[in-house]
Amino acid sequence: MNAPKVLISDKLSAAAIAIFKGRGIEVDFKPGLKPAELREIIGNYDGLAIRSATKVTREVLDVAPRLKVVGRAGIGVDNVDVSSATARGVVVMNTPHGNAITTAEHAIAMMFALARQIPEASASTKAGKWEKNRFMGVEVSGKTLGLVGAGNIGSIVANRAVGLHMKVIAYDPFLSEKRALELGVEKVDLDALVARADFITIHAPFTEQTKNILSRDRIFAMKKGARLINCARGGLVDERALFEALAAGHLAGAALDVFETEPATDSPLFTLENVVCTPHLGAATAEAQENVALQVAEQMSDFLLTGAVSNAINMPSVTAEEAPRLRPYMELARQLGALAGQLTAAQGEEIKAIHVAYEGQAAELNQRPLTAAALAGVLTPMMGAVNMVNAPVVARERGIEVAETVLERSGDYATLLRVTVVTEALRRSVAGTLVGTGKPRLVEVKDIAVEADFAPHMLYVTNQDRPGFIGRFGTTLADAGINIATFHLGRNTPGGDAICLVGLDAPVPDAVLATVRALPLVVRATPLAF
Repeated sequence: MNAPKVLISDKLSAAAIAIFKGRGIEVDFKPGLKPAELREIIGNYDGLAIRSATKVTREVLDVAPRLKVVGRAGIGVDNVDVSSATARGVVVMNTPHGNAITTAEHAIAMMFALARQIPEASASTKAGKWEKNRFMGVEVSGKTLGLVGAGNIGSIVANRAVGLHMKVIAYDPFLSEKRALELGVEKVDLDALVARADFITIHAPFTEQTKNILSRDRIFAMKKGARLINCARGGLVDERALFEALAAGHLAGAALDVFETEPATDSPLFTLENVVCTPHLGAATAEAQENVALQVAEQMSDFLLTGAVSNAINMPSVTAEEAPRLRPYMELARQLGALAGQLTAAQGEEIKAIHVAYEGQAAELNQRPLTAAALAGVLTPMMGAVNMVNAPVVARERGIEVAETVLERSGDYATLLRVTVVTEALRRSVAGTLVGTGKPRLVEVKDIAVEADFAPHMLYVTNQDRPGFIGRFGTTLADAGINIATFHLGRNTPGGDAICLVGLDAPVPDAVLATVRALPLVVRATPLAF
């Protein structure tokens, strides 16, 4: 098997390149590619490692059939079309922890710069002035700091601020009361935060929901004399309203590391003395640059070589330790889903729901990637290029209900997975287990017990349980020159419904399939591929 191939299209540490090569991955280092140049070569790569300069657009993804993973060295993925990547089954990873401390420290530094007017005082002193009485600062100790966002970076800022003896309040829709207690912060709504805080610092991603989260109304609802810090993303603050509030003296100052348009080379905010600006330096330390580069290289290597998924934006995480144990279960889930999906597609039925049940040892595993594998198996026969990444989205977009059931008890098998597809007309259930060293085996189809190994080509026949059927069926295949590799039978009751599942060396020709379907006692015959 050829080694995976990765393109690094932004400047990354040489240590990242060494990690890829040391793991046996081919790597090309080509920073500064123009969009057209990237589109021209991206089709040759399994992975793309980027920072913020490369734009991974729908047009790039459209010409990247081999691409399996995009790794962003940093936390923000606003330069990646995540929706298009997900639709194409491409995993998008970031490195949320590699530069968290650096960015949090920059926010604290900006807060001190505002509080003590350090940039203005430095410029004045270097100009030969000694304006000691001009620069009257404020202490941060005892002041109220408002956090808009209390995730990785916000929680570090909270920790530092508590150490500075500040009172910290936080707005974050995902912040639990328990986590707030652990951080030593008071959870409040956003309107209460802007009304109470002496300093506000933002640590939220840029989304449609957070765009201009500090709007004109909220900026002018801030305490008179308050100070605002944004080291997160441009577009979270209404910059025009912020300029007006600062110019009017409503706010005492602002510190901005990010802007609506970057590079920011011209802004009315630059004309104000009470504004501190830096050119998106939140992650700009030697330690952070090295950390995120190493982390993205390790994550991408793990995924391409073992299937481990870390810090993915659009897929459940699978640790490097979990990946080897989960792999046979994921294959079992995919094959069970593929069986149920092919049988459903053959009847042209619309899927209403997909239920996945885990029993015994399977109940102790990380079920999310297993369910994603089962969904991919079910949906692929009807919708084409569906994989673990985009299957949950495809199901959701089509209004298909997805449910999981976990039963820790063991029945006849130490481990069991069951995939049930619900249509308007019926419920179709298949179940399987693992045998030997992790080989998938089918053990039940529509409540009929059967012991069958999966094969690349199979023929599934439902029939009435009557004498003579097996002989006629076998003779029909033999007369057509079709060799039977495996033969599995099952029935619900003597003389009732029965199934026959045959493993073949090649697909069944259409003419032979028509002959099988015309045999007495045959209810349905469906060719399968795995």
